[in-house]
Amino acid sequence: MAVQVNFNYPRNFRAARPGSLLRVSDGDTPVTDQPIRMVSCDTPEKAGYAGRPEVSQPKLDKCKQRLTDGFYGDLPVELRKYLITRLSTNAASKHINAGIAATKKFEEILEKRLTRPNGKKRRTAIIPTGEIIDTYGRLLAYIAPYFAGTANDPLPPQNDTNRRTFNIEMIEEGWAAFFPIYPSLPRNIDLNKAIASAEKAWFDKKGMWHEFGSKVLLGYEYRMCIKLGTATTAQAGIKNAFQRICVDLRNLEIVDKFGFYKIPPCYRLWIWEDDFQKAKVDLGLT
Repeated sequence: MAVQVNFNYPRNFRAARPGSLLRVSDGDTPVTDQPIRMVSCDTPEKAGYAGRPEVSQPKLDKCKQRLTDGFYGDLPVELRKYLITRLSTNAASKHINAGIAATKKFEEILEKRLTRPNGKKRRTAIIPTGEIIDTYGRLLAYIAPYFAGTANDPLPPQNDTNRRTFNIEMIEEGWAAFFPIYPSLPRNIDLNKAIASAEKAWFDKKGMWHEFGSKVLLGYEYRMCIKLGTATTAQAGIKNAFQRICVDLRNLEIVDKFGFYKIPPCYRLWIWEDDFQKAKVDLGLT
């Protein structure tokens, strides 16, 4: 008779995703293509998320209408005003073009920093984070050039900019919004470097803010507005669009799910609702 067990505790189960088998290292180690989600940074979306501008702009227009006519009357007035001012008639094209430009910038950074002086390519250093895998099966990680530490490829000094992660560099260049989410936070020294990079990019209006204006929708704001514009009910729209609690990194003040607009983008820390009670203890929130 086969033994049966029935463990009753919360576990994270994720749907299967297709992957390519690259090779087999040994009997229990297949090597596959594993997509990575670079954490703590969020670039604008391209057309793959909600369609090309002619498809996605009507969704943003619907969101703006709903924020204006009272459909989303349960949302704070100031939050609605904040989003409305960003939902221009060309908000979708600006955002998608920013996403295309961010991709181009990332490719340029990869080519430059992964190429050794002799022309050969470096490998990529992958630094997994707290949560490890997201709901889409992507590995949550910081990535950087991997230096061999040899005479031909020496490891740069600790504070050398060549040691910084691609995550931080995209933030620093202004093509990714700072998007730290608990528990996938880096070491304090790296977190503070990311904050400093985010401050400079935001206040100097670099990257997407220079090219597309200070009111260009950030990646998470764009996704939020698409959800609000396509939801079947107000309750469903609010539930799907606002799933994270925001904290002000300047003073660790909790501003809840709807108060993020009060904080400059470079100081927003995000916490999933299910993680909030533990985060209050771990982060010393009041």
